[in-house]
Amino acid sequence: MKKITSKRFIIPFIICVALILGVGYFYLFSSIAKGGKTHCLYIDNDDNIDSIYEKLDTITTSSGMAAFSMLARHSDYADNIIPGRYALESGMGAFRFLRNLKKGAETPLHLTIPSVRTMDKMAEVLGKKLLVDSLELQKAFSDPATCSRYGLDTLTIGCMFIPNTYDVYWTITTKELLDRMQKESRAFWNNERQQKAEALGMTKEQIITLASIIDEETSNNAEKPMIAEMYLNRLAKDMPLQADPTVKFALKRFELKRIYHEHLSVNSPFNTYRNKGLPPGPIRIPTVAGIDAVLNHANHDYLYMCAKEDFSGTHNFAKTYEEHMQNAKKYADALNMRGIK
Repeated sequence: MKKITSKRFIIPFIICVALILGVGYFYLFSSIAKGGKTHCLYIDNDDNIDSIYEKLDTITTSSGMAAFSMLARHSDYADNIIPGRYALESGMGAFRFLRNLKKGAETPLHLTIPSVRTMDKMAEVLGKKLLVDSLELQKAFSDPATCSRYGLDTLTIGCMFIPNTYDVYWTITTKELLDRMQKESRAFWNNERQQKAEALGMTKEQIITLASIIDEETSNNAEKPMIAEMYLNRLAKDMPLQADPTVKFALKRFELKRIYHEHLSVNSPFNTYRNKGLPPGPIRIPTVAGIDAVLNHANHDYLYMCAKEDFSGTHNFAKTYEEHMQNAKKYADALNMRGIK
């Protein structure tokens, strides 16, 4: 009789335990991501548990938010918040997500180095993508002591930034970023590229500086080796480069559509009308295509070029000054017909 009674209570007990465990598992381990999508939680240095709750409220379900807050209250998380970028993946439960936050298990982001014209702009762009402040980056880029640690100066520090996409942590520091860029730059300049640079008798910084001018001249990658050879021919003959983009850079007037005679007198080491040779640093972060265009330059005898009058973004090349002036007149006439000043 007692055995029968015991069995009557054991089965309901097991069912109750199973229900409790099932509810607990659902509450703590089922997906808390809103909409079943992956979201990212950004925790900065000023965040506290309340501000984190506010951020989570926009990316979690109501039950997920309740589960997370319950777990957080019964742990020491509020006193041990670690800044970072954390992915709340689809299917991730409150327990696992909180564990990642407590461990500081950040999710890397894909950081694309932009091909910008100035390091101030670089600092601005990176400051929007990373936790580090743009002013701190700007200060580092303009600090001679910082730049010298990487064998560069304030005019060539941009040479270390190869415009590719890299996986980095959102909380990367300025020093860590510069160290990473140095590492990536060394990897980019493999034996093949170094040998080609040596064959030209140019340093990596000089290659990048010339590439930056070429990138400003055209976005047509197929034509870049032609332009590279033209400038290399001028350098070989000790002729000034007379590159209009360097004048724009010297004036910091990138919006100019036409370069007039009065612009050419700007007193700047970047003005390649007044100064022979390459400018003291790049006038933008060049593209990989621009760098490789210098290393794999074409072979020709052209010394001059002028934008084509059809505004195709390509150029007419010339071997003599007289031929160049004819090309320049065609382009000037086309500008005048369109009212471009």
